[in-house]
Amino acid sequence: MNADEGELERTLGFIEAMTLGGGTMIGAGIFILPGIAAETAGPASSVSYAIAGFVALLAALSLSELATGMPIAGGSYHYVNRALGGLFGAVVGWGMWTGLMFASAFYMIGFGQYLVEPIPFLDGRVFIVALGLVGLVLLLGVNYYGTEESSAFQNVTIGVETAIILVFVAVGVFFIDPGNLEPFAPFGPGGVIATTGIVFISFLGFEIIATVAGEIKNPSRIIPLSMILSVVLVTILYVLVMLVSTGVIPFESLGDSPIPVSDVAVTYLGPAGVVAIVFAAIIAAISSSNSSILAASRVIYAMGRDGVVTDWFNVSHPRFYTPHRAIAVTGVVTALLILVGLEVETIIALLAEAASFSFLVAYSLVHISLVVFRRADPDGYDPSFALPRPLYPVVPILGVVLSLLVVSQMATFVIVIGSGIVAFGVVWYATYTRGRVVSEGLLNEAIRGKPAEPFRVVVPVANPATQRGLLRLAAASAHANEDRGTPELVAVNVTPVAHPSPFQNVEADRFEHQRELLESAHDIAAEMDVTLRTRTVVAPDVGEAILDVLEDEEADEAILGWDGTLERDGHVFGATVDPVVRNASCDVSLVTLRNETIGTPVALIAPGHNAPVVAHQAAEFATVDGTIPTLLNVQSPRGESDSDAEERGRSVVVDAAEAAGLDPDEYDVQVVVADDIGRAIVDAASQYDTVCVGLSGRTEGSRTPFGTVTERVVHDVPSNVALIRGS
Repeated sequence: MNADEGELERTLGFIEAMTLGGGTMIGAGIFILPGIAAETAGPASSVSYAIAGFVALLAALSLSELATGMPIAGGSYHYVNRALGGLFGAVVGWGMWTGLMFASAFYMIGFGQYLVEPIPFLDGRVFIVALGLVGLVLLLGVNYYGTEESSAFQNVTIGVETAIILVFVAVGVFFIDPGNLEPFAPFGPGGVIATTGIVFISFLGFEIIATVAGEIKNPSRIIPLSMILSVVLVTILYVLVMLVSTGVIPFESLGDSPIPVSDVAVTYLGPAGVVAIVFAAIIAAISSSNSSILAASRVIYAMGRDGVVTDWFNVSHPRFYTPHRAIAVTGVVTALLILVGLEVETIIALLAEAASFSFLVAYSLVHISLVVFRRADPDGYDPSFALPRPLYPVVPILGVVLSLLVVSQMATFVIVIGSGIVAFGVVWYATYTRGRVVSEGLLNEAIRGKPAEPFRVVVPVANPATQRGLLRLAAASAHANEDRGTPELVAVNVTPVAHPSPFQNVEADRFEHQRELLESAHDIAAEMDVTLRTRTVVAPDVGEAILDVLEDEEADEAILGWDGTLERDGHVFGATVDPVVRNASCDVSLVTLRNETIGTPVALIAPGHNAPVVAHQAAEFATVDGTIPTLLNVQSPRGESDSDAEERGRSVVVDAAEAAGLDPDEYDVQVVVADDIGRAIVDAASQYDTVCVGLSGRTEGSRTPFGTVTERVVHDVPSNVALIRGS
């Protein structure tokens, strides 16, 4: 794997995914937010957590389908960017990155609070901030060193803190005073919904699973299972924690405490319980911040990959295979947010709500993106987990409505901050991103649907030196057949992987190639007025992979690059090309490009079923430079006069042109009479920029015959050469 190309290593299994997701949710939110939640919703704060968990579950369901269809680093940002285009991608990308850093700063300040409050001589906001910064630096080091090491650390901490919380709930239910639960909702439904926006930050863990999808070993199984299971289990746990907390201590007292769970535990677990809770709160804050840093760095890493920000971020460490630059910048900004806590008294609630706002907006767009993917049905999108009916489209519709409802009930100041981040994303796209990305998303395709009855030309590309010329020929062929269907060009790149490993993140490599294809082909498609799609495939056998694509796409034509070498290593055209020439069910053109100009093509016409295909292909290629092809036939005198031989040759050409559907004004005729037919063909063909020659459609055993004339043209003519095999 190549670090310079920004590839991450697949090292995370089910346990690691569950602890990254669930561990973030069973984090600082469970130890710090209960006080804030109780203050704004009373005992009904348990309902706020239940609603937030349900909204998170809807998002997890949509994300599970998207993540198994595109298991690549970036999470919600990547799916929105791919579905809705660069504008919405920039908005969600910046929103997620800042939201995760808000969350990480929130967790680390909570880490400082739980350390400082029980120790009298550490009193003061300076100590809280200082301890948060120390913890942040340690976590940055863990993430810089490696995802696997980060996850191993996470496994241990989550196991310990979960056990402590379970004891807290199991014992606490016996100390609930029903009187403390009355009135259950002192601030009414509005307070419950508003509190949902505050506590939603507690449910960001499942997003982290999608964000690091590029590093999960078996994404098709582990991603949906860990996402959905973590949300359901944590929601139940949060509801129980809030019922215990508000049932043991009146919600007014709980709201005044910076360490609410510790104050609850002391009433029935004594000093030992307080020590355990403080310990659990500390490791919860650390593990939650660790997950948020991990996810935030992958978001900015993915934005660099897509051109939304500079690709300086899209580099992984040559030794550790971690996005070290993205981690470092994420750490610096998070440290600045922690330092704000020195001046802002209400920093905890502010950070929590700002993070929740960013993700609720992102999830609204994720739900819309799922609908777009379903309608557009792009190639390569084949999720192993798909929402069944009636969950689709109920889940995305309900998800958008509930997410926006919660956002609408947030504090005005938080809405202003969140809207400012959205506005920044829009301005960033307009001033920086717009000219650097070529993907326009799938929204237009989803609205108008796929064109009916396309004429589809598939062109595999691999060599940067020739791919532009091949794409121009393919676009010309597609456009020249618009009477047979909507012109469509499919550019394909096959990445050979001899022995795929579950640890190898081939999706990242595949996406990188697709981005390169788009950059090369976008202007050509616009110039030639054809619909362009790109496909990248990872397979052990390139030739078989191309055949699979041709069949899957129901291709009308295939145009392949070829280096002009014949008869080597037991193959006629090469190990990749031979299977395609032998077995493709569509017309196939093998092209060796020796000149930049297509110019006026010449088609070598001889009697046979392949002649019309060669004539038609020459006419298609001629549209590249707006010329008229020449159809060439060479005749032997046979003891006849030259005029009789020439008439015989003209008849062969006209018959082939008529069979190809060419009108007389769409081609020129050239007939050469000579004793040495091979030499005459070489001499005549050398006067043109591009030569089209027919191949037999028959195979002899495992070989494709090409004939001595074809061999002489390939060896002796200095022009571009296209070998044509009709279907």
